Amino acid sequence: WITIPVFLTAAVIGDAVNYAIGNRVGTKAFESDTWFLKRKNLRKTEEFYDKYGGKTIVLARFVPIVRTFAPFVAGVGSMRYKDFAFYNVIGAVLWVLSFLGAGFFFGNLPAVKHNFTLVVLAIVVVSVIPVALEIWEGMKEGKAEQTKVDEAKKKGTDSGQ
Repeated sequence: WITIPVFLTAAVIGDAVNYAIGNRVGTKAFESDTWFLKRKNLRKTEEFYDKYGGKTIVLARFVPIVRTFAPFVAGVGSMRYKDFAFYNVIGAVLWVLSFLGAGFFFGNLPAVKHNFTLVVLAIVVVSVIPVALEIWEGMKEGKAEQTKVDEAKKKGTDSGQ
Protein backbone atom coordinates (compact mmCIF):
# COMPACT_ATOMS: atom_id res chain seq x y z
CA TRP A 1 0.00 0.00 0.00
CA ILE A 2 2.97 2.32 0.41
CA THR A 3 3.20 2.69 -3.37
CA ILE A 4 -0.05 4.66 -3.61
CA PRO A 5 1.04 7.71 -1.57
CA VAL A 6 4.57 7.58 -2.98
CA PHE A 7 3.36 7.47 -6.60
CA LEU A 8 0.68 10.11 -5.95
CA THR A 9 3.25 12.43 -4.43
CA ALA A 10 5.65 11.88 -7.33
CA ALA A 11 2.92 12.46 -9.92
CA VAL A 12 1.66 15.67 -8.31
CA ILE A 13 5.13 17.10 -7.66
CA GLY A 14 6.35 16.15 -11.15
CA ASP A 15 3.59 18.07 -12.91
CA ALA A 16 3.82 20.95 -10.41
CA VAL A 17 7.53 21.35 -11.17
CA ASN A 18 6.79 21.20 -14.90
CA TYR A 19 4.14 23.93 -14.44
CA ALA A 20 6.61 26.06 -12.45
CA ILE A 21 9.27 25.73 -15.15
CA GLY A 22 6.75 26.71 -17.83
CA ASN A 23 5.62 29.64 -15.71
CA ARG A 24 9.22 30.78 -15.17
CA VAL A 25 10.57 30.21 -18.68
CA GLY A 26 7.47 31.20 -20.62
CA THR A 27 7.27 31.28 -24.40
CA LYS A 28 11.02 31.92 -24.71
CA ALA A 29 11.49 28.15 -24.63
CA PHE A 30 9.71 27.83 -27.98
CA GLU A 31 11.38 30.70 -29.85
CA SER A 32 13.28 28.14 -31.90
CA ASP A 33 12.78 24.40 -32.28
CA THR A 34 15.14 22.17 -30.33
CA TRP A 35 15.36 18.40 -30.28
CA PHE A 36 12.89 18.35 -27.39
CA LEU A 37 10.88 21.59 -27.43
CA LYS A 38 9.14 21.93 -30.75
CA ARG A 39 6.54 24.52 -31.66
CA LYS A 40 4.57 21.71 -33.31
CA ASN A 41 4.21 19.93 -29.94
CA LEU A 42 3.30 23.21 -28.25
CA ARG A 43 0.55 23.73 -30.86
CA LYS A 44 -0.74 20.17 -30.34
CA THR A 45 -0.98 20.75 -26.61
CA GLU A 46 -2.63 24.16 -27.06
CA GLU A 47 -5.21 22.55 -29.38
CA PHE A 48 -5.85 19.93 -26.71
CA TYR A 49 -6.37 22.78 -24.18
CA ASP A 50 -8.75 24.56 -26.55
CA LYS A 51 -10.80 21.40 -26.89
CA TYR A 52 -10.81 20.15 -23.27
CA GLY A 53 -9.95 23.17 -21.08
CA GLY A 54 -8.72 22.40 -17.57
CA LYS A 55 -9.53 18.73 -18.03
CA THR A 56 -6.43 18.69 -20.24
CA ILE A 57 -4.30 18.30 -17.13
CA VAL A 58 -6.27 15.18 -16.20
CA LEU A 59 -6.58 13.71 -19.69
CA ALA A 60 -3.00 14.52 -20.72
CA ARG A 61 -1.61 11.93 -18.32
CA PHE A 62 -3.09 9.29 -20.62
CA VAL A 63 -1.88 10.82 -23.93
CA PRO A 64 1.77 10.39 -24.96
CA ILE A 65 3.63 13.60 -25.83
CA VAL A 66 0.73 15.78 -24.66
CA ARG A 67 1.41 14.54 -21.10
CA THR A 68 4.91 16.02 -21.30
CA PHE A 69 3.82 19.45 -22.44
CA ALA A 70 0.44 19.97 -20.75
CA PRO A 71 1.72 21.16 -17.34
CA PHE A 72 4.47 23.21 -19.00
CA VAL A 73 1.99 24.92 -21.34
CA ALA A 74 -0.38 25.53 -18.41
CA GLY A 75 2.49 27.36 -16.73
CA VAL A 76 3.36 29.28 -19.89
CA GLY A 77 -0.29 30.16 -20.47
CA SER A 78 -2.87 31.85 -18.36
CA MET A 79 -3.99 28.93 -16.17
CA ARG A 80 -3.92 29.95 -12.52
CA TYR A 81 -1.91 27.64 -10.28
CA LYS A 82 -4.95 27.06 -8.06
CA ASP A 83 -6.89 25.66 -11.02
CA PHE A 84 -3.90 23.71 -12.27
CA ALA A 85 -3.33 22.16 -8.82
CA PHE A 86 -6.94 20.96 -8.63
CA TYR A 87 -6.76 19.19 -11.99
CA ASN A 88 -3.23 17.96 -11.26
CA VAL A 89 -4.34 16.14 -8.09
CA ILE A 90 -7.43 14.65 -9.80
CA GLY A 91 -5.28 13.47 -12.73
CA ALA A 92 -2.63 12.01 -10.45
CA VAL A 93 -5.22 10.05 -8.47
CA LEU A 94 -6.82 8.64 -11.64
CA TRP A 95 -3.45 7.87 -13.23
CA VAL A 96 -1.91 6.16 -10.22
CA LEU A 97 -4.98 4.19 -9.18
CA SER A 98 -5.79 3.04 -12.70
CA PHE A 99 -2.27 1.80 -13.42
CA LEU A 100 -1.68 0.26 -10.00
CA GLY A 101 -5.11 -1.38 -10.26
CA ALA A 102 -4.37 -2.68 -13.75
CA GLY A 103 -0.98 -3.92 -12.60
CA PHE A 104 -2.50 -5.72 -9.64
CA PHE A 105 -5.26 -7.27 -11.76
CA PHE A 106 -3.09 -8.35 -14.68
CA GLY A 107 -0.19 -9.30 -12.42
CA ASN A 108 -2.36 -11.92 -10.76
CA LEU A 109 -3.43 -13.57 -14.01
CA PRO A 110 -1.67 -16.92 -14.50
CA ALA A 111 -0.91 -16.15 -18.17
CA VAL A 112 0.88 -12.96 -17.14
CA LYS A 113 2.71 -14.60 -14.22
CA HIS A 114 4.05 -17.38 -16.44
CA ASN A 115 4.99 -15.07 -19.33
CA PHE A 116 6.16 -12.01 -17.42
CA THR A 117 9.18 -11.42 -19.66
CA LEU A 118 6.93 -11.31 -22.74
CA VAL A 119 4.54 -8.95 -20.96
CA VAL A 120 7.40 -6.58 -20.07
CA LEU A 121 8.67 -6.69 -23.66
CA ALA A 122 5.15 -5.96 -24.95
CA ILE A 123 4.86 -2.99 -22.58
CA VAL A 124 8.21 -1.64 -23.79
CA VAL A 125 7.20 -2.05 -27.45
CA VAL A 126 3.82 -0.37 -26.91
CA SER A 127 5.52 2.45 -24.99
CA VAL A 128 7.99 3.06 -27.81
CA ILE A 129 5.35 3.15 -30.57
CA PRO A 130 4.29 6.81 -30.00
CA VAL A 131 7.93 7.94 -30.01
CA ALA A 132 8.65 5.96 -33.16
CA LEU A 133 5.58 7.45 -34.86
CA GLU A 134 6.67 10.97 -33.93
CA ILE A 135 10.16 10.34 -35.29
CA TRP A 136 8.73 8.88 -38.49
CA GLU A 137 6.36 11.83 -38.85
CA GLY A 138 9.25 14.22 -38.29
CA MET A 139 11.32 12.44 -40.92
CA LYS A 140 8.44 12.69 -43.41
CA GLU A 141 8.07 16.40 -42.67
CA GLY A 142 11.81 16.86 -43.09
CA LYS A 143 11.75 15.10 -46.45
CA ALA A 144 8.77 17.20 -47.55
CA GLU A 145 10.61 20.38 -46.57
CA GLN A 146 13.74 19.22 -48.39
CA THR A 147 11.67 18.47 -51.51
CA LYS A 148 10.25 22.02 -51.40
CA VAL A 149 13.75 23.46 -51.06
CA ASP A 150 15.03 21.30 -53.93
CA GLU A 151 12.08 22.33 -56.14
CA ALA A 152 12.64 26.00 -55.31
CA LYS A 153 16.32 25.65 -56.19
CA LYS A 154 15.42 23.89 -59.42
CA LYS A 155 12.93 26.61 -60.35
CA GLY A 156 15.56 29.23 -59.58
CA THR A 157 18.07 27.41 -61.80
CA ASP A 158 15.52 26.85 -64.58
CA SER A 159 14.43 30.50 -64.61
CA GLY A 160 18.03 31.67 -64.60
CA GLN A 161 18.81 29.93 -67.94
